[in-house]
Amino acid sequence: MPEVVFAGPAGRLEGRYNPPKRRNAPIAIILHPHPQFGGTMNNPVVYHLYHLFADRGFAVLRFNFRSVGRSEGQFDHGIGELSDAAAALDWVQTLHTDARACWIAGFSFGAWIGMQLLMRRPEVEGFISASAPANLYDFSFLAPCPSSGLFIHGARDRVSPPEEVRSLIEKLKTQRGIVIEQQLIDNANHFFEDKVEELTLSVADYVDRRLAAIAETT
Repeated sequence: MPEVVFAGPAGRLEGRYNPPKRRNAPIAIILHPHPQFGGTMNNPVVYHLYHLFADRGFAVLRFNFRSVGRSEGQFDHGIGELSDAAAALDWVQTLHTDARACWIAGFSFGAWIGMQLLMRRPEVEGFISASAPANLYDFSFLAPCPSSGLFIHGARDRVSPPEEVRSLIEKLKTQRGIVIEQQLIDNANHFFEDKVEELTLSVADYVDRRLAAIAETT
């Protein structure tokens, strides 16, 4: 997959980009875990989500937030990283001005950033939020959540326990016209160690169902 470098708010950002094979293909942005705890675009969950969307014909970008790898800048506690994500989406959209829609997939810290980006971009039609740290960060900005999507996490997640995410999801389910799904991966921890394949299969099933439903309405 082609290596790319594009302009971010605090300097250059490095990424991996998969161009689509057809016009009007949707876009997917994949966001990695916390930069100060080893999170990079090469995280196994991020890597597999990237290829999942690529295999379905998306224009897909995964990238390193500022201060990670060859990306310039300093860690900014989420504020700057949200700007990085917005710049990443802008970059892909300049390449694909005819893109039908966009999806955002984030893992852990990246899930928090992704949901904030979701609130700012009306073109986003779906999201994947893996191991959303609902107990560590404020998700109250999701009121209402503007897009349907999937929250997926490990049943044995001790970093962000499933009941914390479940409480968040129950609030989101009340929003009109929005369908939020929750899935648990049995015996999986926060990082899906030894369970990445099961995670990928579950997300693939969800994305395929959503794409089929969208196709029926267009």
